[in-house]
Amino acid sequence: MTAAPPLTGLRVLDLSRILAGPTGTQLLSDMGAEVIKIERPGKGDDTRGWGPPFLKDADGNDTRESAYYLSANRGKKSLAVDIAKPEGQVLIRELAAKSDILVENFKAGDLKRYGLDYETLSAVNEGLIYCSITGFGQTGPYAKRAGYDFLIQGMGGIMSLTGEPEGEPMKCGVGISDVMTGMYAVSAILAALHARHATGKGQAIDVSLFDVQVSWLINQGAGYLTDRKVPPRRANEHPTIVPYGTFPGADKPFILAIGNDGQFRRFCEVAGRPEVADDPRFLTNVDRVANRGELIPLLGEITATRNSEDWIAALEDKAVPCGAINDLEQVFDHEVTKARDMKIRLPHPLSGDVELIGNPLKFSGTPVAYQNAPPTLGQHSEEVLRDVLGKSADEIAALKSGGIVERDENE
Repeated sequence: MTAAPPLTGLRVLDLSRILAGPTGTQLLSDMGAEVIKIERPGKGDDTRGWGPPFLKDADGNDTRESAYYLSANRGKKSLAVDIAKPEGQVLIRELAAKSDILVENFKAGDLKRYGLDYETLSAVNEGLIYCSITGFGQTGPYAKRAGYDFLIQGMGGIMSLTGEPEGEPMKCGVGISDVMTGMYAVSAILAALHARHATGKGQAIDVSLFDVQVSWLINQGAGYLTDRKVPPRRANEHPTIVPYGTFPGADKPFILAIGNDGQFRRFCEVAGRPEVADDPRFLTNVDRVANRGELIPLLGEITATRNSEDWIAALEDKAVPCGAINDLEQVFDHEVTKARDMKIRLPHPLSGDVELIGNPLKFSGTPVAYQNAPPTLGQHSEEVLRDVLGKSADEIAALKSGGIVERDENE
């Protein structure tokens, strides 16, 4: 029998917004944790307004729920509370005392003003794992600066590697620095949970977008540290593997990702040009990297003689890595996307249901579970106050009337 998701029984207090923190806490929710999302009354997470597109209600009208917000907040409970007010700060401290994990992405030092910093909260819950996500970390010369994904992609070097050789540096088409930071944060949180089993104590975790961006320069960063040569932009080509990039078909481009000499020889055989594999300039990958200027145009002339689908079918039959360049309509209609449950549908109180991107983790015994659609602002305020903090109906009513907690927008 399948067990509950692996993090069932853990509670996460989520004081993050935008993308890095919410991406990580959504993953924790999918793995079974109860995630309580703290939002500002009236506005909520900034990304609720980052549209269009917006989710449509049953009548086809735009709601307050942008696709951007929907992408990173499923499975959470929304509590709209004003943490700028002392009464709101008390509620957060009460929730922290009953939580295992807290995630926040305020600027360094901001939460200390509200008595919601790690030192204060760990005093009431020594087992609390407190993960802070910032642009540049809790220490260092940029600690007080705000950090945004685009800025970090530029400062952290990835844009210098992305784009056409003679063109402008380019960012990735999604907020990949944010997303990777969310993933690193989850890794750190899980490690801290394991450490807590031995010590009984939580700890503070300092994760920054800049550090994460530098860390995933990977082979390009290590290459620079090895030879001190600043790598150029190579468009879709690989710095140390050739041929590895996009090539023209007669109808449209496709991808060749040839990773070894055997694959290159098989490509040449499928192309009807075995002599190319025997050319001393192209015998090994080292040769092909050294002579990419001669090889890439030659291969382009060869691949332009057939349609891309013909190439893909013939090369896949010979185990030569290749593939199409799909737009998002093609991605979400792809047989692999469907077979791997990477498109899901969840009930939603405003639209009836909502389509979302699935979780990529596949556990054999404790599968992920989608607890609910991304919440509307304040959707679970009363539930959290009642069931987690044990507040009475009168206490909840007083918090609402005093503007400390916002009513559920659908009440």
